[in-house]
Amino acid sequence: MVSTEKEKDTTRENIMNRIGLLKNIVKEYSWGSYTAIPKLLGKRLPYDKPQAELWMGAHSSGSSMVRTDGGWESLSGLIKKFPDEILGKDCSKKYGAELPFLFKVIAASEPLSIQAHPNRTLAMDGFKRENRLGIPLDSFRRNYKDQNHKPECVCALTGFEALCGFRNVSETVFLLKKACPVTLKKQIYELKNNTDSSGLKSFFSYVMTINSDRKKSVVSEAFRNAGIFADENPAFKWVSVIAGKYPSDISALAPLFLNYVYLEPGQAMFLQTGQLHSYLEGVALELMTGSDNVIRGGLTPKHVDVQELLNIVKFKKLKSGIILPEKNRNESIYKTPAGEFVLSAINVASGETYTSSENRSVEIILCIEGRAVIAGSEDDIFNMAKGKSVIIPASVKKYSISGKATLYKAAVPL
Repeated sequence: MVSTEKEKDTTRENIMNRIGLLKNIVKEYSWGSYTAIPKLLGKRLPYDKPQAELWMGAHSSGSSMVRTDGGWESLSGLIKKFPDEILGKDCSKKYGAELPFLFKVIAASEPLSIQAHPNRTLAMDGFKRENRLGIPLDSFRRNYKDQNHKPECVCALTGFEALCGFRNVSETVFLLKKACPVTLKKQIYELKNNTDSSGLKSFFSYVMTINSDRKKSVVSEAFRNAGIFADENPAFKWVSVIAGKYPSDISALAPLFLNYVYLEPGQAMFLQTGQLHSYLEGVALELMTGSDNVIRGGLTPKHVDVQELLNIVKFKKLKSGIILPEKNRNESIYKTPAGEFVLSAINVASGETYTSSENRSVEIILCIEGRAVIAGSEDDIFNMAKGKSVIIPASVKKYSISGKATLYKAAVPL
């Protein structure tokens, strides 16, 4: 049924200048934790299925719901009806009737797939190509769920381990000599003598495309030797862990050629498009463009497309240093090159008040710990507790947060 103008105006009044409570989608992937996200949301422990990702946003693969006077409504649908009111005029003009970011909690109890995300051009081309081939959006074989690029910021809530970006070739050669001195002897020699991006691409392309019997031999040797050297370097520890789970998957070698990164709680890193990575273990916030485009190379029961991965990966050293937030009173901001999103932590103590800027766009706020009150106006007040999240439309000119809590805010930078 088509909404009448009167009904539309009533709905507009429900969301304008109003903070909206969110009900979010939880993705149950095999690598997820049985405790982390359920604990955040106040569910029984352990949960009966692994809870991998909590999505806060308006992506077509899992839009949040917003509580309005008319009940629960899709955030995606509301944004399409009222882009200026929710996103703000500048944001809706730039990004259309789409929320430009997707905010997540991720809880990894075991390594995720080795993967990379496309740039905008590759995403648009891939999306159109798979549409032409008639691959349904929900198909197992689908790589491109949308036309958006996918840079992302990851902020640790617990100690968080990851692999991110290619190591220096000299490091990779050193580690490979210990792990695969026999099965990859020729390839190690060639890589040592061709250390530029073309040599790295040749090496990676070779190991990712060798036949299944040879893969087993290489992984078997790496598994044996990694056990010997496990105490020397986290790379060997993780090769041992991964190869034990995936004895036929050549991506078990990833810790030998990708940088190992450990994030302390509160530390973050930024992943560019084309940057090969894998999350190993831990709980973190993930803020990215509104995209679900993931091209996988292995370590997963999901769809793997090595040729497409080779097409999008950048074979050069990319900046992936640890990001520490810049504090401004009781808000700590994680600065990245992304134009679609910015992450910040808000810490309020008893007797303190956080006051928002009047120059702002749409924001999603998640309470991680404690209790707080978010007030937009006298009749627009929310009691926040651990696990609760809200969307604050751009039409809410100003709001305050008081109490004793730690909250994280996803916003569109202006």
